[in-house]
Amino acid sequence: MKNILVASTSTIYNGTYLDYLTQPLTELFSETDEILFIPYARPSGISHDEYTEKASEAFEKLNKKVVGLHTFKDPVTAIKEASGIFTGGGNTFVLVNSLYKNQVMEPLREAIFNGTPYLGTSAGSNICGVSMKNTNDMPIVYPPSFKTLGVIPFNVNAHYLDPDPTSKHMGETRETRIKEFHTQNTIPVVGLREGSWLRVKGSSIVLEGEHSARIFKQGKKPIEVETSTSLSQLTL
Repeated sequence: MKNILVASTSTIYNGTYLDYLTQPLTELFSETDEILFIPYARPSGISHDEYTEKASEAFEKLNKKVVGLHTFKDPVTAIKEASGIFTGGGNTFVLVNSLYKNQVMEPLREAIFNGTPYLGTSAGSNICGVSMKNTNDMPIVYPPSFKTLGVIPFNVNAHYLDPDPTSKHMGETRETRIKEFHTQNTIPVVGLREGSWLRVKGSSIVLEGEHSARIFKQGKKPIEVETSTSLSQLTL
């Protein structure tokens, strides 16, 4: 049974790393003392070791040990044997490219479907969807495929921002970009705002956290759904 927490971000305004998720993480990882961390996304270009140390400091507060996937000679076996997994944010293109390069995309998918508790934040949440096509990141590398884990039946746009009517910015809004996506794709998209997350247990998917989410489907007007709403039926 899938046991996943899909969070828009690792840190909300004036907070520290993962602190706003303390309670749901305590529940998610209640049956493991060690978490396998996937540091491939490398936010701001930090090293795998630096990123793993940052995750370790956060999980020390929950009395959990963190080990980086990059330290294993056999990452596939590490994924299969993990009792809890966390994929952090950063650049989704770099993350997806590394998952394919190290041949762990499919083993990670299998582990999640087999019930290994999984936390994704930002890029680590983007990969939970059907594809990575709704990431906000620059394509600084070219992964062999945009196909991702597909452990939820839609895509996530993490860090979703509403249009600011007072802004003089003339570029595309998130809503505009997602509408453009739907001229070429049928996959629904959930605009997940900062401070909110999806709690997945088996076939149940529920929006949790402080904010509503914005739901986009091809050929339909976007709608708002309030926190505690089930998104289990959001499919093609």
